[in-house]
Amino acid sequence: MSEKTKKSLSILFLDRINGYSKMERCLNTASMVPFVLTSLFIASIFVVFLLYSPNPLSTMSIRGGSVTVEEHFQKQEELVSTNSTSKPQKEQKSCDLFKGRWFDSSRGPYYTSSSCTTIPDTKNCLKQGRKDTHFLNWKWKPEECELPRFDPKTFLDMVRGKKMAFIGDSVSRNHMESLLCLLSQEETPNDIYKDSEDRFRKWFFPEHNFTLMSLWSRFLIVGEERTVNGTGSSIFDMQLDKVDDYWATQFPDLDYAITSDGHWFFRVLYLHEANKLIGCVYCHEPNITHHDIDFPIRMAFRSAFRYMSNCDKRVAVLVRTFAPSHFENGAWNTGGYCNRTSPMREEEVDLESVEWKVRNVQIQEVERVRKEGLRIGELDVTKAMMMRGDGHPGEYWGNKWMKGYNDCTHWCMPGPVDVWNEFLLAVLTREPWL
Repeated sequence: MSEKTKKSLSILFLDRINGYSKMERCLNTASMVPFVLTSLFIASIFVVFLLYSPNPLSTMSIRGGSVTVEEHFQKQEELVSTNSTSKPQKEQKSCDLFKGRWFDSSRGPYYTSSSCTTIPDTKNCLKQGRKDTHFLNWKWKPEECELPRFDPKTFLDMVRGKKMAFIGDSVSRNHMESLLCLLSQEETPNDIYKDSEDRFRKWFFPEHNFTLMSLWSRFLIVGEERTVNGTGSSIFDMQLDKVDDYWATQFPDLDYAITSDGHWFFRVLYLHEANKLIGCVYCHEPNITHHDIDFPIRMAFRSAFRYMSNCDKRVAVLVRTFAPSHFENGAWNTGGYCNRTSPMREEEVDLESVEWKVRNVQIQEVERVRKEGLRIGELDVTKAMMMRGDGHPGEYWGNKWMKGYNDCTHWCMPGPVDVWNEFLLAVLTREPWL
């Protein structure tokens, strides 16, 4: 209760006493005893109510309709650091963080170009000329609980002395870059390693002895591109039962592995198992088994999880589900674009799409291997990100050598991608086994 409210109640109580006439106040003391005792009893109850009620006046204000729904959400955001822990642990754990909606908030981004110097130019949409900024204001609200704001200090304290890697394609790298910016608001990291192709990056936070890295892999498994006259054909031969050594050799040294993949599977693939051709994807050859895209994705994650399960060190694994592209009226190389400025409505999300099918395969494989004992969880971002066609660089990715090509696959920074790390911190907080 505010001091102003307390003062008003005190004045009201004094006015009640002072309202009696002088003659009434001069009645004998005996006649006043019942009134005094009753008043003391009521006052005691009121004091107990003030001491133990969780902000009763603000609750009454919201129930009374004087605060709009959006204002309530914004107020919850401001109070989340103190209120989120007040919910029973069972209720927090049972809440589905990934089932919710985007709402328009006045809260700005966590960082800017000036406060995070590691934003890649290709994802620094505002620097590259994007004028609308409203896409930065939308925040995710789970249906049954609050998603706490990302707190870099809490995160760094949690991973002190640990090593965390993001394993997957360039969208996985995008995820890591967002986390790097968020954590740099608390501590400036040291860039300690970059390979010749800038596919393996490693950052170190000395105050917390924490290592953050990105391990690039197209498919998680072995995939070799076919060449025609010395030029890449974008056709791949995949070994479904062999993991990509590029990340696998680093895995035993990790404490956390954030794993994702999917975008590279949308092309012609020839599938091999035990060194034998068993089928293909998007091919038109006779006498070969044709598979939908979900089959090689399932087999890739299955092989990766098999390797992870056989590792002597118990690494905590989180799978970030597929984050879809949003090309409209064409593909990346046929004039497709993504120029939305606000999220789609939930009813616009197509749960029959191939993107949702990919997500379902990933969740199924996570559930399968969890039953087998792997320390694994999921960051189920797919549905939330299916609504965010406004969050891509589009034409604003510094494409001076590729005019006319839009990036509707990666995500602006800052932008909707930052919610992935709100999910990450929330899952790490409520799942102590990770």
